[in-house]
Amino acid sequence: MAWAPVKILLTGPPGCGKTTVLERVAVALSGKLRVAGFLTRELRQEGRRVGFQIEGFRGTRALLAHVDIASPIRVGKYGVDLKALEDAVRRELIAGNIGVDVFLIDEIGKMECASNLFMHSIELLLRDPRPLVATIAAEGPEFVHKVKHWPGIELQVVNASNRDDLPGWLASRLLVHFGASKRR
Repeated sequence: MAWAPVKILLTGPPGCGKTTVLERVAVALSGKLRVAGFLTRELRQEGRRVGFQIEGFRGTRALLAHVDIASPIRVGKYGVDLKALEDAVRRELIAGNIGVDVFLIDEIGKMECASNLFMHSIELLLRDPRPLVATIAAEGPEFVHKVKHWPGIELQVVNASNRDDLPGWLASRLLVHFGASKRR
């Protein structure tokens, strides 16, 4: 049986639990596999979402977008800090990828697709033999569609009936993958 790279995308509407699933996968893999990538967290003030922050698995913290950012790149009410995004991509995906076992990325969406560096990095990771698990917008620019239809991609729709079981299933799958690939 041929060994195939693991490339899994988690999709679904906003608020369905994609980020939480990815965060739980990272926790389950902690101490077992070397992880690179980042989570994108909502920033809230008085119960209202005001922006998004990138939190890298290698320590990067960057403000991705905020209602108060004056930027020519806007997604809805948010100004996107392209430099902060690209600095995070350089630190978490490019410079930090030596010795990495698996990449976890939250998210491939409209804000991130404002960066050619981000999109190029995702294409490189899709070609890389190492596993990639990423969240991806249900709808988005052409790049989102392209990634969803990349050869070998598995698309998992996150919803209320599977979001609690997905982290364990994904972590087990990655750990089995590494057990099998190390015997090759």
